[in-house]
Amino acid sequence: MKTDLAEPAATELVRPARPSLLARIKHLDHIGLLTATVLLFVVLSLCAPYFMTTKNLLNVLQQSAFVGVIALAMTFVIVAGEIDISVGSAMAFASSLFGVLVTDHGWSLPLAALAVLLVGAVTGLLAGLVRVWFDVPSFIVTLALFSILRGLAQMLTDAVPVQISSAGFSQWGNGDVFGVPVPAVIMFLFLAVSWFVLTRTTFGRSVFAVGGNPDAARLSGISVGRIRALVFGLTGAAAGLAGVLQSAQLSSGDSTIGVGAEFTAISAVIIGGASLFGGRGSVVGTFLGVIFLGLLNNGMVLLDLSSYAQGVARGVIVLLAVVISTRREGVRLRTLLGFVFRRARS
Repeated sequence: MKTDLAEPAATELVRPARPSLLARIKHLDHIGLLTATVLLFVVLSLCAPYFMTTKNLLNVLQQSAFVGVIALAMTFVIVAGEIDISVGSAMAFASSLFGVLVTDHGWSLPLAALAVLLVGAVTGLLAGLVRVWFDVPSFIVTLALFSILRGLAQMLTDAVPVQISSAGFSQWGNGDVFGVPVPAVIMFLFLAVSWFVLTRTTFGRSVFAVGGNPDAARLSGISVGRIRALVFGLTGAAAGLAGVLQSAQLSSGDSTIGVGAEFTAISAVIIGGASLFGGRGSVVGTFLGVIFLGLLNNGMVLLDLSSYAQGVARGVIVLLAVVISTRREGVRLRTLLGFVFRRARS
């Protein structure tokens, strides 16, 4: 009898291993997106003129890097169950502030860049604190910041680009390292650091915990408010970095840059497999999403599609990614409920 009673228990102990299938499915997100990216690359190489030239491919990498840095930081925000739609305006404010500090106040390039990154981080951190202290949805907080920062950028420059003539500055945005554009090199470094922080540190695990179940995270001793504030500080700093790099490319501080950057960054994160509900995402997936969107945008320009058609195409792709993400969450919920019911019957 003891043996008979022990067998079901042993069987039940094995059953919880089923969620490991979901863990494997998560990796299929990257495989599916990588496959789609390769297919898009092949199609564009056959259909789009000049697509396969080295100059064009390096240009895709360079242009993707500016929003790519922001998208990698945005991964932390979305994994934590939040959203930041102010990054495009933050990018413009950073560019404008950088131009004013260098041109009007005579600051050195490194000092001005450091100041801009610090201001971006503090601005994002303050937005996160407003979200935490007053329990205001992050969409509303960053929507207000979206308007405030764009207005401040225009006030700083009178909506006129501030030319930056410092020697060698344009190399930050247009130079290369062994043939790879400098902005792309910075994006790769940011990718490596982001991957390590999100997957190999206590902070990264806390971000996943807060996004997955903030109440459980709080009970386990995680400072949910601190994590939420810090991820917004990260996107603020990333937007500042992107603004400086874009200024280097243009050789000016410009209050008009960054328009739509928030949409592209969030799109890349969602296409990369992150959940809008929080608790799931990866910087590798986001990076693939950035490259996919970069190739798509470049291909549509080379195919001479109208800007209206390009907006439709991007919107459809993001909608499909959201639908897939939502369906996946439904599968995970049904699996969890099935496991609970089985445990209840036993």
